[in-house]
Amino acid sequence: MTPRELTDCTALITGSSAGIGLEIAAQLAEAGVPRIVLNGRDEARCAAAAEKLRARAPNADVRYAVGDTSVSGGAQAVADAALAAFGAVDILVNSVPGPKEHTPQPFQRTEYAELDAQVYAHMMSVVYACRAVMPAMIERKGGVIINIASDAGKIATPGEAIIGGSKAGVIMFTRGLALEQSREGIRANVITPSIVAGTEGYDRVMSQEFSRKLFQKAESRAKLGVVTPADIAPLAVFLASPAASKITGQAISVNGGISAA
Repeated sequence: MTPRELTDCTALITGSSAGIGLEIAAQLAEAGVPRIVLNGRDEARCAAAAEKLRARAPNADVRYAVGDTSVSGGAQAVADAALAAFGAVDILVNSVPGPKEHTPQPFQRTEYAELDAQVYAHMMSVVYACRAVMPAMIERKGGVIINIASDAGKIATPGEAIIGGSKAGVIMFTRGLALEQSREGIRANVITPSIVAGTEGYDRVMSQEFSRKLFQKAESRAKLGVVTPADIAPLAVFLASPAASKITGQAISVNGGISAA
């Protein structure tokens, strides 16, 4: 199967009203992807993100779909909106952040309701979004899925038992998906950052004593510099492009040298 050029693609980026997702959307548009669908749970934030992206990439047709992809019906509604707007989803990037109220903490301090919220945000949002776009990708005989997980899914970290377990699930889910769908010309890979400066998540973890100590120690090991969204997005663009047409089922760390995960 001939890989589709970026200039012939439609991209849907979940969790893209800010941070990593929005930067990936911008760099995809700058690389020539002509049709971009942003996603978030808040209408005003999505609209503001779309305006930012249009200013940065004026040649791209930018839309947004409001919806919670950690709920199966929400993920389907977002995919349906993208398909209604452009007729295809050739590139799916899942970059949904965790619950805004959560910071890393010991497992025994985590309430049951928060456990559910974390698992659904960190893992099931990926599973649901992939399931929602899969029929359209199969019909188009190809597609690219890029899931943003975390090095916590590779290396056990204090205070991150739930996020680590969920992100490990994303990694293994993506690998299984890559094997299953390779015959359909669909590739699936994972990008696993560690701490990412310049994001709301960074501000949140640095606002609490337990997580601040944990991540300040991690920052001290980033001898190449602490990663920002602008450091992650180029890898996503590469993985989405025909240059990566033989790469699937991989989990690639971008962490500034914190670890060799």
